[in-house]
Amino acid sequence: MSTTRGTGIARIASILAIVAGIVFIVAGGVTWGMVTSQLKAENITVPEDAAFLAGAEVQGPFSAYAQADIINTHALAGTEGRTYAELGAAMREVEAGSPEHTELQAQRDSVMNASFLRASLFTSVVSYGVAALVIGLGALLIVIGLGMNQLSKATVAVEPAREPVRQPVA
Repeated sequence: MSTTRGTGIARIASILAIVAGIVFIVAGGVTWGMVTSQLKAENITVPEDAAFLAGAEVQGPFSAYAQADIINTHALAGTEGRTYAELGAAMREVEAGSPEHTELQAQRDSVMNASFLRASLFTSVVSYGVAALVIGLGALLIVIGLGMNQLSKATVAVEPAREPVRQPVA
């Protein structure tokens, strides 16, 4: 004999998982699209001397990373390889207001701007990663929801109730 299990909670949970999965996929897709449209609106092209994706329009996670990488390369080339902190230390070693101090300050400002640009591009890269994660989680939730839905419809063989065996009283 077969009977259907009581599966009200499993059925509700499966529907909630599927709906949440759809919401996650839509939210991740909207985020991906918004970041892409904002990057495209900047009309940035990866310079020809970039390590990869040279000449590409910045409109995705890989081109944003390539642009951030070449910005760092150019910034370090303009400071003889010195970072923002190293330039600050060098400024303390020269007289304030001297031509050398002024030059170091200009280099430091340039490196600072490069750092801000890189941080913005890396924020885009992270946003793409989060959007991809959310889309993946949404797909996983849908699969789990569909699986739970199938299980909630499953039937189970149930043996008929047996009469208890009575032991004679001694």
